[in-house]
Amino acid sequence: MAGSLLALDVVLIINDNQPLCDELVSRLEEKIPAMAKGTINAAYINTLAAGLSVMEVMNGVLVDTTADGQHKVIRVAKPKHKIASGRIIKVRRF
Repeated sequence: MAGSLLALDVVLIINDNQPLCDELVSRLEEKIPAMAKGTINAAYINTLAAGLSVMEVMNGVLVDTTADGQHKVIRVAKPKHKIASGRIIKVRRF
C-alpha cells in the first residue's frame, strides 16, 4: 500500500464542513492522468524488480518482458473492437 503513495505528488486534507469548489475539483481531476501514469510505472518497475515478468503490448504485439530485459513474443495483439476515430460509443454496465 505504501508503494502506491510514492507516485502521488498531491496530499489533500479536506474539511468535511466545506464543500469543494468546482475550480479545485477541476484542478485535482487534471492531475489524475499523471498520477495514474506514475503509479503504473512504479508497479511495472516493482514487478520486474521482484523477479516476475510483465505482459505488455509493444508495436502491436503482446510480449512477456522479464527483469533481464528479454522479450518473448506471445501473439499479435488484436483490438477487441474497431472504432473510428471521433466516434461516440455507448458503454453498457453489466
